[in-house]
Amino acid sequence: PFTEVIFDYYVNWVPFLLNLFSPVFVFISVIFFTSKMAQNSEIIAMLAGGVSYRRLLRPYFITSIFLALFSFALSAWIIPHADKTRVDFENTYIRDRTRYTLSEIKTQISPGQILSMGNFNFSDSAGFKISLENIENGKLKSKLYAERLNWNEETQKWKLTKWWTREFIDGNEILTKGTTMDTMIAFNPEDFFRKNDDVQMFNLSELDQMISLEEMRGTGNTFFYTTEKYKRFAMPFAIIILTVIGVSVASKKTRGGIGLNLGIGLLLSFTFLIVFQFFLAYGSSGSMHPLLAVTIPNLIFGFIAFVLYRLAQK
Repeated sequence: PFTEVIFDYYVNWVPFLLNLFSPVFVFISVIFFTSKMAQNSEIIAMLAGGVSYRRLLRPYFITSIFLALFSFALSAWIIPHADKTRVDFENTYIRDRTRYTLSEIKTQISPGQILSMGNFNFSDSAGFKISLENIENGKLKSKLYAERLNWNEETQKWKLTKWWTREFIDGNEILTKGTTMDTMIAFNPEDFFRKNDDVQMFNLSELDQMISLEEMRGTGNTFFYTTEKYKRFAMPFAIIILTVIGVSVASKKTRGGIGLNLGIGLLLSFTFLIVFQFFLAYGSSGSMHPLLAVTIPNLIFGFIAFVLYRLAQK
């Protein structure tokens, strides 16, 4: 429906895009109005009147800190809340999840519980050739087998078909069989088919839970979630760094006017985004420690900001 397209999808997706490019928007804004002041000789007049360059930077710096905190609040709590609605919209109208299948699954779903499945279909939430091992102190305590399992959305339980269990007690093996059984198993069909883009719907506490869960399961997604967590702390610092770069570049009166400064600003800002995404890819894949991956771009452009500040006309 048109109303859901607008209010469930775009209204909840646009804030994410705006926050993602907020360092660029702030940077271009700083370049624009600072260049305008420089071309009107206002900055020259202030410096000639005894205002220090550090004092000139103060309102920029204070405002950039405020915008950085606001950006952090958006990415940490507000956008994740809105993004859940977007993901529900995509799952309902966009993604063809009837074709989602997995095979040869083996994962630890909770401490000491290892689940194995021959294959799993998301269309009917059905798995085949199931085994569930319970291990305590490095020893196998019991093992559950089933030909098939199905997810019941209403009861939030799994239904096992043609099941049997082997329990090992005091050196004896106890075999139990049955036709059907409803049971609680610590995983949800959504866990198998979550897209990387869906990480935006997790707030910071939920991200910590996902990181702990992925570490327990032993999957390769731990680096991805950890990089996303550190990214939410690193991006707001980019607003402060790019603000200092913008003032340093644009505060000098040039013959090229505002256009030249805007061109330099666009080049620097999009270079920052490219470098940031480049290192994010390394952090998400585990090729580099996630904290290092999100810190290096800020260190690089922080050094550039320091050099440009030292070279700025004072």
